[in-house]
Amino acid sequence: MSTERMVVIRPALRADVPDIFRIRLAVRENALSEAELAALGITRETVAELVDAPGTAWVAQEAGRLLGFSMIDREEGSLFAAFVSPEAEGRGIGRALTSAAEAALFAEHSEIWLETAAGSRAEGFYRRLGWGGDRPVGDGDLRLTKRRG
Repeated sequence: MSTERMVVIRPALRADVPDIFRIRLAVRENALSEAELAALGITRETVAELVDAPGTAWVAQEAGRLLGFSMIDREEGSLFAAFVSPEAEGRGIGRALTSAAEAALFAEHSEIWLETAAGSRAEGFYRRLGWGGDRPVGDGDLRLTKRRG
């Protein structure tokens, strides 16, 4: 009998919002406090409203614990959040969450985009997944794009 745990990618639920914030506040790169997120308009309530819209947010769950999440802006065609708990990095969770987001975006857009810090681990991660371009958007961030293949 195998005791190996399986990570499941599923749509996010309103009940996941506290864990989404736990993960977001724990990251090592692009770390922001809850107050800094709120200043950007990202609050528990705005995330809950987003999660309520079908096909906009996913979580990675293993043995009842959330390990990561991704979120999109369907209308804009952008992946605007993909984060994995530091203790779960390197297990393919970010790749799976990004894949779920890309599939939803490519269902409606031929080209999708995201913004990330130039020279960051995230930039390297997205480039390995086929994202390209390097249009500076200010504050050391780049806009990367990906075309439906």
